[in-house]
Amino acid sequence: MTRALIPRPHAMEWLQRWRNEEPIKVITGMRRCGKSSVLRLFQEYLKEQGTPSSNIVAINFESMDTVHPTEPQALYNYLVERFQPGMNYVFLDEIQRIPSFERTVNALALRDDTDLYVTGSNAFILSSELATLITGRYVELQMHPFSFAEYKIAHPSQKDTEALFNRYLMYGGLPYTAHLDNDQSIADYLGGVFNTIVMSDVASRHPRMDMLAFQRTMDFLTDNIGNISSLKRISNALKNAGKAVSVGAINEYVSALIENYLLYKVPRYNIKGHEYLETLEKYYLADLGFRYWLLGKTQNDIGHRLENVVYLELLRRYDVVNVGKINQFEVDFVALANGIPTYVQVAQSIVDPKVQEREFGPLRAIKDNYPKLVLSLDKIGVGDYAGIEQRNIIDWLLEK
Repeated sequence: MTRALIPRPHAMEWLQRWRNEEPIKVITGMRRCGKSSVLRLFQEYLKEQGTPSSNIVAINFESMDTVHPTEPQALYNYLVERFQPGMNYVFLDEIQRIPSFERTVNALALRDDTDLYVTGSNAFILSSELATLITGRYVELQMHPFSFAEYKIAHPSQKDTEALFNRYLMYGGLPYTAHLDNDQSIADYLGGVFNTIVMSDVASRHPRMDMLAFQRTMDFLTDNIGNISSLKRISNALKNAGKAVSVGAINEYVSALIENYLLYKVPRYNIKGHEYLETLEKYYLADLGFRYWLLGKTQNDIGHRLENVVYLELLRRYDVVNVGKINQFEVDFVALANGIPTYVQVAQSIVDPKVQEREFGPLRAIKDNYPKLVLSLDKIGVGDYAGIEQRNIIDWLLEK
């Protein structure tokens, strides 16, 4: 049974804004986060706007439904032979599966009758020769699993928003899991996605990697999302647990996780000195569902899971997101849009006066007039406090 596609407003707005513009549209993100579905949604939009189906040429390079060339020149010829008069919309999904794909992409980008869209599931797509060939001629949309607003759209019959958010916090936002109701089915699916990424992408590019040590590193990072860390700290922690992994190996494993969009490394930024700090960053998962798959339901640190959700939402709304440092204080996030910062603190609850001071104190120490925000699950006490806005997380996630 074919399921109806769930609207992805943020991605669709981006695609519509860049339609018929010269830059190549590059959509990146982890496997199964919805890149292919967004391309299908956009193709349907083009047809609704009057674009003939014959002017839409789409290939998913992981699908075996169609046979297509894999050599750059032959692939280029294959595509161009299908072009019709007028603008041709070309969609190349999971393009990294094609050797030397950048030659085909570059040649298509030089044509006036082509509006080109490509997707990829690892950072190699833009760290390869493609980035050199098309410098200044592409724009990137980094896609993520469902935001909570999209997750809510996927559950139109669920009227209990708090219960739905609790589910989202536990199982994450990979689109297919939104349709699953059984714990074991969700765990099986998440494990399948993770192992596919590891075996198809990580292992193929890092054939000498110690996969057991890689898994141990992933387990540790998953259990410590939101904690200030460093490669040496991770190595020491694993050694103390009787699972020694060298700093060099951990660096390779973390890089592989980041490269395949399973993990995000968030650098620390000195707010007062306006400079990046070289050590003690934070790590967050691309989807909290992997935490459920690895750790199960016995997860007590709701605060760090809330941080993870907020971090991913900030990535959708802002250009750059960092961890902040001001004097001896830490600010959970400094989010920049057009160079203007918004300072964000995240907590499960700030009803306790001590917790309230811990969250508001760092923001008071910042002596500028840019937006300052405290997010918690509290519904009471929300409002503005001397320039610091307190909001309910769920309300904030669902705002337009």
